[in-house]
Amino acid sequence: MTMTTYIVVADAARARIFTRDALTLAEQESLVHAEGRLHEGDLITDRRGDVHESMSSAARSSSDEGGASKHENELFAKEVANRLYNARVENSMEKLIMVAPPKFLGLLRDKLDGATQKLVIHSLSKDLSKASLADIQQAVSDLR
Repeated sequence: MTMTTYIVVADAARARIFTRDALTLAEQESLVHAEGRLHEGDLITDRRGDVHESMSSAARSSSDEGGASKHENELFAKEVANRLYNARVENSMEKLIMVAPPKFLGLLRDKLDGATQKLVIHSLSKDLSKASLADIQQAVSDLR
């Protein structure tokens, strides 16, 4: 089994998991958290390209932004941490680099189990969840 560096690039709505072999990144999977999206008051587009804003999310995000979305973020952080746990157990993850906005980075770190936490060699407080593969590769290229 080769030992691999895993790189997770996340925000509250999406997490992308990459592996790095030598210097090349490969995107393994992408976890999307639909509820995390709603809280940002994003417009929801259906397949025909019509834009709908769901009233409930608009109303909710203005009133109790704190409670609901924090809970959703925690659930998502837990889901991502779970994937990383499985990667460690099944796929001999040797090192882990985490890239996320400060708040979500903290949540994610909290949810990792101890053995997975020990593999974290770097954390970047940046939101690169929508960045291109090349940009992400650039951002982590000097992290060893």
